This record gives sequence, structure tokens and C-alpha cells, in this order.
Amino acid sequence: MKSDRLTLIAGLSLLIPALFWLLSALFSGQGETSILYPLPGLVFWPSLLLLGPAGVAIPVVLFFVWNPGLFYGDRNIPKRSYILLVLTTVLNVLWIVGGWKDGIAIQGAGYNYSVGTINVAWIIVMWVMFGRNWKAEPSFKVNLLVHWVLFAWLAWYAFPFFGEFI
Repeated sequence: MKSDRLTLIAGLSLLIPALFWLLSALFSGQGETSILYPLPGLVFWPSLLLLGPAGVAIPVVLFFVWNPGLFYGDRNIPKRSYILLVLTTVLNVLWIVGGWKDGIAIQGAGYNYSVGTINVAWIIVMWVMFGRNWKAEPSFKVNLLVHWVLFAWLAWYAFPFFGEFI
């Protein structure tokens, strides 16, 4: 399959995690958080402030804009992606630590520990993937996979919502 089609499919698949939120909102009548979809900041804030349900498309748009070379079969992982990994890891840890108390009070300890553990697993997987490819022979498929995993984490579990809705 051509690189442009693979990239398009990978990017559009980033909408799948948001289906958990939209389906739970339809069945429960409200967009509550759950362990399956802890309402990541990259979706929550744009949805709340500007776009409503269209906020779920933000990770897809950012995936396409972040590394447009994927459409042309670019093999190299850009240095900015390594910087993004470092920044989002540090900021996500600070986010979770800062929201922990509210999460315990509102969502409960089980939610906090589950979402925290899943976040740690995502981060470990990403660091291993990025680390293995730091000096490796570049490959389009690896570049696509590494970026998909990074943006899937941002679309699904990064910066999870803790506390109560406004």
C-alpha cells in the first residue's frame, strides 16, 4: 500500500478512541470519564472551549500536520518528535500529580490508579520505540508506527481528566 494511503488510514484511526467517549455519552446521557476513555486534555479542552464533539478530530489534524512527510514515505523520525516525547512525558506526569487529589475525590482511587498505570505503560512503550529507532536504519513503516503510537496516546490517555465537570 502506498505511503499516502497508509498515513491517511493511520491518522483517521485516531478517531477510534473517541468513539468510547461518544458512545458512553450517548448511552449515559453525559460525557463522563471512564477507564476506557479518561477524556484526554487534547480532546477535552478543545471540545469544551470551541468545537464541541468536533474536538475529537484535533489529534487527527495534529498527526497530519506534525509530520506531513509521512504522506510522501519519509523514513526519518524528525528530531522535533523526540522533543515532543520528552515534553509531553514530563507535562503528563506533572498533570497527573497535580490532578491526583481531585481524581481520588471524584472518580475514585481505582480510576486514578488504572489511568495512571495505563499512562505509564504507554510512556514506557513510546520511550522504548523511540529509543530503539534513535540510531537505527530509518524506515517509513517504523516512522509511521512511532508517530501513530505517540498520537494515539495523546488522543486516548495523555493528560487524563481528573475532578468534576464544570
